[in-house]
Amino acid sequence: MDDMLNNLETYGYVVLFLYSFGGGFVALMGAGVLSYTGHMDLTTSILVAFVANFIGDMVLFYMGRYNKKEVMVYMHKHKRKLALSHILMKKHGSWVVFLQKYVYGIKTLIPLAIGITKYDLKKFAILNLIAAALWSVVIGFGSFMAGEAIRSAYEVVAQKPWIAPLVLLSIISVIWWYLSVKTRKKDS
Repeated sequence: MDDMLNNLETYGYVVLFLYSFGGGFVALMGAGVLSYTGHMDLTTSILVAFVANFIGDMVLFYMGRYNKKEVMVYMHKHKRKLALSHILMKKHGSWVVFLQKYVYGIKTLIPLAIGITKYDLKKFAILNLIAAALWSVVIGFGSFMAGEAIRSAYEVVAQKPWIAPLVLLSIISVIWWYLSVKTRKKDS
């Protein structure tokens, strides 16, 4: 266990950066809890996650804007999720840039979808900067503050390992159901 914690202290910020580049929700929560235990620095963790998340969404935006043909080949399997992304943009406007940081399943699609449209680059960059900052502070500080509760939950799961797959399966089922309902073809 000590070796693992030493490795996290050494490489934890690199892992956090790479993971936050494409999302990072779980990694940032882990870094918040590790900051609570004293194995990582909370401010550094939040800053690393913020920078990586901002850069990651900007890269996705640029990919959608300047590599539309290549992106559309990948998006062929995700046409319904892409359509949902466009509907969310039309319905909720700029708020989608903030909301997508917290919703698994559309986190990478929203910046791509926005990049495919004629959405203003500067406006997206400013909104993404604010959203990434807010996301990193809320998740990082929130997990730091909930550190004791998360550690206690971990101890329960360590004693009863059957709980973790059950909870994970429940979460995946709810996400799958939500995306299925929202992307289902409507009979005309």
